[in-house]
Amino acid sequence: CETLVDQLVAAGSLTVDEVWQRVRRLLENKRVGAARVAAAYLPASEGFDSRGLESIAQKPSRYLSKLPSGFATKRGGREVLLFAVQRHARSDPQDAAKRFARIESRFTAEEQAYAWAHIALHAALNHQPEASAWFEKAAGTTLSEDQMTWRVRAALRDGNWTVVQRAIAAMPPELAAQPDWVYWMGRALAASGHAEVARAYYLKIAGQPHFYGNLAIEELGRAVEVPVRAVAPSPEELAAASANPAFTRALALFRLDLRIEGVREWVWSLRGMNDRALLAAAEFARGNEVWDRAINTADRTQTQHNYSLRFIAPFSDQVLPKADELELDNGWVYGLMRQESRFVMKANSSAGAKGLMQLMPRTARWVAKKINMKNFRASKVTDMDINVTLGTNYMKMVLDSLDNHPVLASAAYNAGPSRARKWRADHELEGAIYAETIPFSETRDYVKKVMSNAVYYNTLFEGRPQSLKQTLGVVRARGQGENGVEKLP
Repeated sequence: CETLVDQLVAAGSLTVDEVWQRVRRLLENKRVGAARVAAAYLPASEGFDSRGLESIAQKPSRYLSKLPSGFATKRGGREVLLFAVQRHARSDPQDAAKRFARIESRFTAEEQAYAWAHIALHAALNHQPEASAWFEKAAGTTLSEDQMTWRVRAALRDGNWTVVQRAIAAMPPELAAQPDWVYWMGRALAASGHAEVARAYYLKIAGQPHFYGNLAIEELGRAVEVPVRAVAPSPEELAAASANPAFTRALALFRLDLRIEGVREWVWSLRGMNDRALLAAAEFARGNEVWDRAINTADRTQTQHNYSLRFIAPFSDQVLPKADELELDNGWVYGLMRQESRFVMKANSSAGAKGLMQLMPRTARWVAKKINMKNFRASKVTDMDINVTLGTNYMKMVLDSLDNHPVLASAAYNAGPSRARKWRADHELEGAIYAETIPFSETRDYVKKVMSNAVYYNTLFEGRPQSLKQTLGVVRARGQGENGVEKLP
């Protein structure tokens, strides 16, 4: 966007403060070179010296230990110091807070709030109890989206529903309207005695097929259930799907292991299809054992649904006996497998995870050794039976080591057991709050989807409504229920 900035400056439409905003955002993202370019639009009177920014980015604590004299006389010097504070807060928010508190009187009110916003964010990401108090100090600056959402999460960890309500109310309307924050606003209103207003919030998302929609419907006193199954595709509808040349091309590409190309071909062909055509296409995919396309296609329907296609359960003859032998919840096993691979047997992640249950090579070798699997070879990890055997055994080991709690075990499966343990609190947390406050966005999304998947699978397996809240349960305080087994990979 440099060209646009040049034009705005030439037209006199960019104020000095707006240039500073741009410099700040670039420095927040460690784009020192781009920040230096942007700072060229500042008048010399601002006193910004960009020399040494790379060094500050790498070792901010060293800069904070040897502050240049007179750094606070001009805004440029103060902004360099703020850069050092926000960089240091990433690795040590406690120390950044101590150092900044000693000198904050030399900054404007807005600059103080800006620094505390960054310190508070990283304290919240590290589940430090001071985060909420530090967010209060940030009231004089515009918070980023990350800062706004982590202000809510810090308050959830504290059980402070008043701050939860206030923090969500301060969000821009489009952010506050996301299902996450609609649900938590409802909870905050209910906690403050505004039951009818809370009910109106729950009704906005209740029944939507996701984590928050399921939680909201339970707050309204109903269990999670699947919609009435649509009438099965007619022979004519199935014939139309079978005759679709794009589907034929996609299947040919899948057989050649050209999965990316096949998926593109398939998705392109779905444009403009109504629910009946989508259900027929999903059934066609299931008939050809292209399980991920069956799920993806069935997920697109708007009013007519077939949740046995959305939550398809292939390989049940092999998977369910292994789950039952290990006393694992069948819905949880399938919910995790669906999220890991969409049942693509040859799935490979960029990190090296393989197969239906996306096992890392090191984990596969470790589990194979623990269960005395004979003649295990890494090349066999994508074999369906071997992958499921190793994956379910690893699920069992993780579950046993983490208080037999599926939320903790799901987090551990994705991010590692040590992190799942670290993210526990010193007090009990609702399972939903533990999931909401996972600091890795990928793992946070993963756990929510796995647990929601599990409820839908069990609804289908057992033929009756289920409770997501009951499945999420309560995560006990850190250290409780950990059985002391050797460290898992």
